[in-house]
Amino acid sequence: MSSEHYLFPNWPAPANVRAATSQRTGGHSKGDYESFNLGAHVGDDERAVAANRSQLLQELQLPAKPQWLEQIHSDRIVEAKTDGLVRTADASFAAAPGAVCAVLTADCLPVFFCDKSGTRVAAAHAGWRGLAGGILRSSVEALDCDPQQLLVWLGPAIGPQAFETGVDVLEIFFENALGGEHAEEIAQCFRPHTKKPLHFLGDIYALARAELRQLGVSEIYGGDRCTFTEEEHFFSYRRDKTTGRMASLIWLQE
Repeated sequence: MSSEHYLFPNWPAPANVRAATSQRTGGHSKGDYESFNLGAHVGDDERAVAANRSQLLQELQLPAKPQWLEQIHSDRIVEAKTDGLVRTADASFAAAPGAVCAVLTADCLPVFFCDKSGTRVAAAHAGWRGLAGGILRSSVEALDCDPQQLLVWLGPAIGPQAFETGVDVLEIFFENALGGEHAEEIAQCFRPHTKKPLHFLGDIYALARAELRQLGVSEIYGGDRCTFTEEEHFFSYRRDKTTGRMASLIWLQE
């Protein structure tokens, strides 16, 4: 397996917890989707996507085809299955070996969860709408364990120097804050844009960390890449509009 084509979380997860995020290189797609596009909904050639997904299965030695999701920027989480059905949600979890949790991103934040005993895992798609709307809260709740027993890894997303927002985005985050302390932390995650009045640069990693801390999760890793600026490694919807998707996958090994 080529490490050039994947990122592997640097976190103290149990040995039976396996996780990886694909990069954009090493696949079969052409043109705007070059080359390891794993999204079947973005206009790429179906045969190329199928070949990329087959390659993913083989290279990562997955125990089953991933639980692909129809992602709708919601707070919905489902249990990952091996039946090949696409489920409408923005996160999935597994509490036994066999099923593979997966999310697709190209600027949105992929988030991995596992417990310290290696008995449950989850993957969440946390774009700003889902993050503000509670997808991380739903994920922590679905894992049904003491938040202090959880480990979290923040995968590649748009960085704080590139995530431009308007006042409306700040208002939505403030409306959904978990209290006054959380609201104060949210305010620290946005800085005024120096060239555009009433525009801000947001730190989606800091927003996720603030939310997770409020939920009782203290061990949080990752969060140091930028899909927008690292063009050679990652797809970015904001940068390119027509583009592919990376996959972030986590599962329990037998």
